[in-house]
Amino acid sequence: MSYLRERLQQKSILIVPGVYDALLARLVEAVGFEAVYLSGAGVSYTQLGQPDLGLVTMTEMVERLQTITHSVNIPCIADADTGYGNYLNIIRAVRAYEQAGAAAIQLEDQVFPKRCGHLSGKQLIETDEMVLRLRAALDARQDSSFLIIARTDACSVCGLDEALRRGERYLAAGADVLFIESPPSIAALERIGREFGQSAPLLVNMVEGGLTPLVPAHELEQLGFRIVIFPNSLTRRIARAALEFLQRLKSTGSTESCLPDMLTFFELNQLLGLDYWRAVEERFTLRA
Repeated sequence: MSYLRERLQQKSILIVPGVYDALLARLVEAVGFEAVYLSGAGVSYTQLGQPDLGLVTMTEMVERLQTITHSVNIPCIADADTGYGNYLNIIRAVRAYEQAGAAAIQLEDQVFPKRCGHLSGKQLIETDEMVLRLRAALDARQDSSFLIIARTDACSVCGLDEALRRGERYLAAGADVLFIESPPSIAALERIGREFGQSAPLLVNMVEGGLTPLVPAHELEQLGFRIVIFPNSLTRRIARAALEFLQRLKSTGSTESCLPDMLTFFELNQLLGLDYWRAVEERFTLRA
């Protein structure tokens, strides 16, 4: 866990792809990324087959989190929506996420149940209530290297000025990282960086087709951001590829034309560590 806190002391931005399971986390690690993001929306899309409307439970997220942290050596930042209830639920969530191996937990200031930050119809709790949520989270954590990320959705609900005001309160309450969701323009991103870039690690969210313009990581770094997440880019790319594959299979009755676009059976098993498990199996095999 301490690696993530130390990494955020560096000026270079941390690029963090989002995943919904251990296989994707292993792919992220294999390519060389330094961290992975467990997306609540991604779990809702893939486990429930439902949009991001606060339907995922803490138990479902912790189960996914454990499989990911047991499968990779890079830190995992994990979405926890609003904390799944009141302050008692937040305390339970923080302890469960920390015990499951997360390096950071992300909490937001929407009402429960929440909805995706790039959908309309969001509602916010009062700033003082979010401050209490953060204090409960900080009190619950056991290891100071476990990071508390404070997210505000005020920008798309009340405007940037209110989002900045809330951000200041959340940092004063002790949040380790600030995440102002859905800035609508480059100018808004620049202002967030000017306000907070020198005082706290800033996280920014890139959602293709969402409310925030897509900005390359190196430019976000220049604006003062330390973390950029791509929470469901992989999910959407996989869904597109799966649809194309299924359409081809339905029309041809064969997967042969898809082979160039697939990992081979051997490549997949190598990625998953088959050689390691075979060696373990060999060590414990009884011989006559």
